[in-house]
Amino acid sequence: METIGLIGGLTWHSTVDYYRLLNEEVNKKLGGYHAAKIFMCSVDFAEIKPLTEAEDWDALAAIMIHAAKTIENAGGCCVMIGANTMHKIADQVQDAVSIPVIHIAEAVAASVKQKQLKKVALLGTKYTMKLDFYKNKLAEHHIETIIPAEEDIDFINHSIYNEFSKGLFLPQTKKRYLDIIDELVKQGAEGIIAGCTEIPILIKQEDCSVPVFDTTYLHVMAAIDHATK
Repeated sequence: METIGLIGGLTWHSTVDYYRLLNEEVNKKLGGYHAAKIFMCSVDFAEIKPLTEAEDWDALAAIMIHAAKTIENAGGCCVMIGANTMHKIADQVQDAVSIPVIHIAEAVAASVKQKQLKKVALLGTKYTMKLDFYKNKLAEHHIETIIPAEEDIDFINHSIYNEFSKGLFLPQTKKRYLDIIDELVKQGAEGIIAGCTEIPILIKQEDCSVPVFDTTYLHVMAAIDHATK
C-alpha cells in the first residue's frame, strides 16, 4: 500500500480514532501483520479554534495547506483533513497540492447513496450544519439534508468546542443528543450523519433507530481504498 497523509489535531481525540481505524482496517484488508503506512502532520487546536470562531477561512486554509504540502513533500499518496468543518476549505487545499484530498463529505454521500436514503439529518459544528459546503456534496447525489432547530444547533456547537475538544463526553450531553436525533427522525430523517469526528465517540449505532453515518470511519475507508488500489 501507499502512505496515507493525515492532518490531525482537529482535535487529537478524534485523531486517535483515525490512527486506530486506519491500522485496524488496513490489517483487515491486507491480513497478516500489515498496518497502515501513515504520515501525520498534527496541528495545534488552540490556533484552530479562534480562527474558526472568527470564520477566518483564509487563515485556516493557510494552516491546512502548509500541513498538506508537508505531507506531499514527505511522499504521501493523499491527504485526509481529520475534521468535517475544515472541509469548508478543502477545495483551496486541493488547489495547492497535486495529490488528492480525500473529501469526507464525498465519502459520506457515497455511503448514504449506497443505503438508498433520500433524506438525512446532519449534526456537527454550526459551520458544518449551516453553511452549504457539506449539504452541496449530498445534494449532488440527490440527498436532502435537514438540521436541528437553532437552540439545538447552539447546544451541539457548544458541546463540540467546549466539551469534546477537552475529552469530555458526558451522559447528560448524550441524552440531549439522542433527544435531538429523535426529533429529526420525526421530521423524516432516514439517517443521521455524525458530521463532527468527535460525535461518533459519543453516539453509537446501537443508540439510534436509524442508520448513523460515522464520518471518521467512512473517511478512513475512502483513504484506504485509494492507498491500496
